[in-house]
Amino acid sequence: MSPKTSESSGGGKAGGRNLMTPGRVSVIALAVLGLIFIFENTRATKIRLLIPEVTMPLWMALLGTAVIGALCGAYFMKRRI
Repeated sequence: MSPKTSESSGGGKAGGRNLMTPGRVSVIALAVLGLIFIFENTRATKIRLLIPEVTMPLWMALLGTAVIGALCGAYFMKRRI
């Protein structure tokens, strides 16, 4: 029997995982850009929703539009399968 070594089979890295993968760096960069966008667009804007006119921060209106678009895209992608 061969003696066990203290190194993992991942090449000696902690747990065999790389903490800074390109995907994680991309997600962090997008999160930082999203926060910058939110903090730069805090002024209120008027938006007409069919009949009523509401006042809300610009970032909230754009976020709502993005969520609606993402839900529509997910629905159509699910139907495609």
